[in-house]
Amino acid sequence: MRVREYIGGRNTMLKLQVFDPATCCSTGVCGPSVDPALARFAADLEWLKSKGVEVERYNLAQEVAAFTSNPVVKQTLNSKGSKCLPLLLLDGALVLEGAYPAREELAKLAHVEFEPGPVITQSKAPQPFVTIGAPGKSGGN
Repeated sequence: MRVREYIGGRNTMLKLQVFDPATCCSTGVCGPSVDPALARFAADLEWLKSKGVEVERYNLAQEVAAFTSNPVVKQTLNSKGSKCLPLLLLDGALVLEGAYPAREELAKLAHVEFEPGPVITQSKAPQPFVTIGAPGKSGGN
């Protein structure tokens, strides 16, 4: 089932646009350290797409034209600076700024039923390191 909204006598698919701050990538898994919030958010956007919501994502470092050509984004950046990023627009209206929402909040914004995301757990306790060739007694010495 695709998410649709009834506007002006016609059905239209909801569109969520995400305007990210300047980063090397939107997934959060590049660079010297992984940002778990960005990785979670990227997964949540994929989930939202699977629910029929059209999702567009723009990175300030790579897609400046998307920021300057959108009047809502341009005005918000001019008045608040880059600290307002990320910006989330739903069908062109600003719905969130300055933070990445959790999946539950995304579901509410897009009017889809919330489903918890995957939970990652460690299956076994870490094993201690084994040193090969450590000093000690061997065989009958």
